Amino acid sequence: MLLKNIRYQSLRIDHWEIDPDDCVCMLGGNASGKGLLAAIVSREATPTSGQIVGQPDRVRWASFERQQALYDRELRNDDTDYMDRLDTGSTGLELLLQSGASEREANSIASKLKLEVLLDRGYRLFSSGEARKILLAREILQKPDLLILDEPFEGLDKDARKELNECFKEFAESGQSLLFLVNRAEDIPEYCNQLGLMQRGRIVQYGNRGSMFESPEVRQILRFESSQIPQLPPAPPLDFALTPPLVLLKRGRVAYGNQAQFENLDWELEPGNHTLITGPNGAGKSTLLQLLSGDHPQCYSNDLQIFGRQRGTGESIWDIKKNIGIVSASLHRDYRAPGNALTTVVSGFYDSIGLYEQATPAEKNLALEWLDVLGLLSDANTYFRQLSWGQQRLVLIARCLIKQPPLLILDEPTQGLDDLNRHLALAFIETLASLERTTILFVSHRDDEHLALFKRRIHFVPDTSGAALFEARVETSA
Repeated sequence: MLLKNIRYQSLRIDHWEIDPDDCVCMLGGNASGKGLLAAIVSREATPTSGQIVGQPDRVRWASFERQQALYDRELRNDDTDYMDRLDTGSTGLELLLQSGASEREANSIASKLKLEVLLDRGYRLFSSGEARKILLAREILQKPDLLILDEPFEGLDKDARKELNECFKEFAESGQSLLFLVNRAEDIPEYCNQLGLMQRGRIVQYGNRGSMFESPEVRQILRFESSQIPQLPPAPPLDFALTPPLVLLKRGRVAYGNQAQFENLDWELEPGNHTLITGPNGAGKSTLLQLLSGDHPQCYSNDLQIFGRQRGTGESIWDIKKNIGIVSASLHRDYRAPGNALTTVVSGFYDSIGLYEQATPAEKNLALEWLDVLGLLSDANTYFRQLSWGQQRLVLIARCLIKQPPLLILDEPTQGLDDLNRHLALAFIETLASLERTTILFVSHRDDEHLALFKRRIHFVPDTSGAALFEARVETSA
């Protein structure tokens, strides 16, 4: 395939050629143009000018945006209002069969990727990591001429990453063409023989993998200087009057039908006890945090106190959320309200998806400061959904941090960020912890995000007793 003189929005490609037997990986930061390249190659967009020679007939593009589209479709098809039970959506097996694969093929890839438990489970009961694995399995089953894998390892635990990597390797060795798009060097598969570097809509380096890592351009994009960390914007003059402990959960339990996800979790969170939450995809990490925020219905069936108030005693969800800042895959997925980057950040003051009140000048100015330190000031008036996925995540991080609340719920906050922006977000989190006004709950699958500030850990492991799928262990040290 040859791309010549391609022009599309900010994308500028004078000459780029890949051979059918190449396994290619394009490395680039957030908003570097990788998504625009994928849109052109997959025919989801038409270039303004230029030509593509030898474009494959069947191209599939697995991305966060496609995962969002699948979620939106399942939401539109929700028949709960017409049923005597919760409509949990298409099962994992039904989603795999929608690829046109046979049931034997669907069961085979489910076995390879350890997806058997999802085959009979409805889509809306999947964790974000499980939904991602099902999406990737669906795209593999399509057997396209070219499969574009856009950040395929994001949000997955170590075992899932390893299983997927082996599956992709088999796919490549069978003669199928793969194009990886990644923003972190550690996500470059070892079997990719061609590596490219994208910046500002251009392919600035392309060639053999070995020689590429020696180029100063690639070294520069991988380097993070602590001197690059800007000062944290000031805290707004908000009054948080709370009664400790922040959280008190007794014999916490979440179950779906007759199957408990976890149970018998006793947990007390005191101010300043920053806590790391770890475990495999589907273990219940996000579910636990949704109990606290009130975004999971079983928060009312648990013996749970938050900010000194017993859940289910007349408090409104806004009484809880005003003291919390949240960023998560589910928030990102559900943030579909109209609005630009600026109003999205300001909505953090109101704990709403979208902005429905007149913001004050002070709130707008502080939101602009946050956009500035994140390098997004020029995008303040860009519609949220028109930003790249990584830029959207940065905006949601600013929304989460803007009021510097007593409790921060950070569920894989760096998902979709390149290394530079990931380090920046982590530096802000460390700074907030040092100010001793905010307690942090942090979910991550990455060992290098197990920061020294975490003195407690809740670790989910498979429950060998069989009483539940997972056991949550509260440990005194991360």
